[in-house]
Amino acid sequence: MRKRKEMPIFYGGQAVMEGVMMRGKEHYCVAVRNPAGEIEKRSGVMKPSRVTQALGGIPILRGIVRLGSAMVMGMKVMKDSAEMAGLDEEVENPSKFDTWLEKKFGDKLTNYLIIFAVIISLAFSVALFMLLPTWLSSFLSPLLGGNLWALGIIEGLVRLMIFIGYLLLISRLKDIQRVFQYHGAEHMVINCYEGGEELKPEHARNHSRLHKRCGTSFLLFVMLISMIFFLFVRTDVVWLRVASRILFVPFIAGVSFEVIRWAGISNSPLVKILSWPGFMMQKITTSVPDEGQLEVAIAALEGVREAEGLDVRGQRSDEVVPAGA
Repeated sequence: MRKRKEMPIFYGGQAVMEGVMMRGKEHYCVAVRNPAGEIEKRSGVMKPSRVTQALGGIPILRGIVRLGSAMVMGMKVMKDSAEMAGLDEEVENPSKFDTWLEKKFGDKLTNYLIIFAVIISLAFSVALFMLLPTWLSSFLSPLLGGNLWALGIIEGLVRLMIFIGYLLLISRLKDIQRVFQYHGAEHMVINCYEGGEELKPEHARNHSRLHKRCGTSFLLFVMLISMIFFLFVRTDVVWLRVASRILFVPFIAGVSFEVIRWAGISNSPLVKILSWPGFMMQKITTSVPDEGQLEVAIAALEGVREAEGLDVRGQRSDEVVPAGA
């Protein structure tokens, strides 16, 4: 029997509060600079759900379920990082509502709060990046004489401008600037590892803070693919336009996942062209880190490799993980 072609492990992760989370095929590690100035690490196992396992080999559908799982995990590690960094202080006098929630749900309260936060985040994202552009562009419909092609292009451009404006706005916040530095550290360390160099801050500093598997690039693909897709879903009825945008969000996210997954394993000239807009967006969402931040990112990558028992290079997997968010 012909052996299946093996592919190298592609590590990825995300920036968290005062640190970095790195993940591999089955494990993840969160590394954070705690209030004492030390690097604190927590490792864990990523347990795929039955749905994820069932749809793991089906293009587009696998992207939808994996992105949902990634959002839940992202919320969890953000909470963990805030706790490790000393930013998640317990309330001395909890309200009656907080006490009732604790009694009602017990140890499961944190899980329910994470799921609730994911739902709120999804609702906010769909409203801001899908529904708002549709509503704003509808005011131009009378001026376009019923030209739905032109309306679709304008809607896509409005969506793109809102996305870029949102990134520029949050990049001005002090706390977000710290997160963006750790985002840059994450990419530089992954690029250093994938370049075959020893994981040291002085080596990582020579690498780019941009990466083609970045979550920022994924979001840009969502914007661009939605612009193309909705050119063929045409109607001048506003509520139908709004409903179609909500209905097709999972499909567009699944297609975008496949594109970013392909980009992560290909070095073709086409990939370089498609990756360029994402690199431009990453210049907003990543900043140059200091040596201490690079040390944290290295600790996270070394932590996940230790958790997976990978002490030497050359071991392989068929899993491609987006490199950042």
